[in-house]
Amino acid sequence: MHSVESAAPTWDPQQYLRHAGHRTRPFIDLLARIPQLPGNDGRPARIADLGCGPGNVTALLADRWPDAHITGLDLSPEMLERAEKDWAGTTAGGGWLDFRAADAAHWTPEEPYDLIVSNAALQWVPNHPESFAPWVAGLRPGGTFAFQVPGNFTSPSHALLGELCETPEWRGRVGDQGRRYVHILEPGDYLRRLTDLGCETDVWETTYHQLLPGEDPVLDWVKGTALRPVLTALRDDRAATEAFLAQYRERLREAYPPGPHGTPFPFRRIFAVARKGA
Repeated sequence: MHSVESAAPTWDPQQYLRHAGHRTRPFIDLLARIPQLPGNDGRPARIADLGCGPGNVTALLADRWPDAHITGLDLSPEMLERAEKDWAGTTAGGGWLDFRAADAAHWTPEEPYDLIVSNAALQWVPNHPESFAPWVAGLRPGGTFAFQVPGNFTSPSHALLGELCETPEWRGRVGDQGRRYVHILEPGDYLRRLTDLGCETDVWETTYHQLLPGEDPVLDWVKGTALRPVLTALRDDRAATEAFLAQYRERLREAYPPGPHGTPFPFRRIFAVARKGA
């Protein structure tokens, strides 16, 4: 029996990838702002992807740096299994893509990297800004640390989840699982912390106004991310899971009514690109 406090989220790569297009777009925008790496002087770049998930965006790094050695790091066995199956091995440009287990909360670079990147993962890592210093220290001179995180934790999708988890009916079953991922800072705080480390830093935010298709698409979206801790806490009780989802579904339907072309779903993202001095 997993306690509310000890249950680590169980991830579902297939569910996560149901919205792969919308989830990939912020990473593409982040990738476009990453400057030339020191590995571009003829030596293949060394790249780490923190929180690589199922590996679909990690593979995009090989398109940008075809001969790079890229390592995807993740804590989820389910995600790593999917990444290994779909993407591991020699890349089309002659580089190498591999994956291994690592907890971003404790990972430190074991060798010099040209790029450390993280896509929609650091929101799950308490005190992740405290790791910026060792991550930047692990970069080669002129290397880059870049990440993007969701910035929508006060939006209805997440606020309603937290409120439902705190009702008397569910508090004892799921505790703070609906809010356990809220560990992000505001853009100005990221700018200050990374600049204080001596990096040339670019920080920005974007709100994507997405049209999600199908019935209850916002619920389907959060089933792949924010809802994972709750689903994990209730995984041994199917009736409770269905009851929770039914209550959450009704709240989401009211907050996100469908339109004639789909359900509008605004999603704020925060981006940072920090280049270490040469």
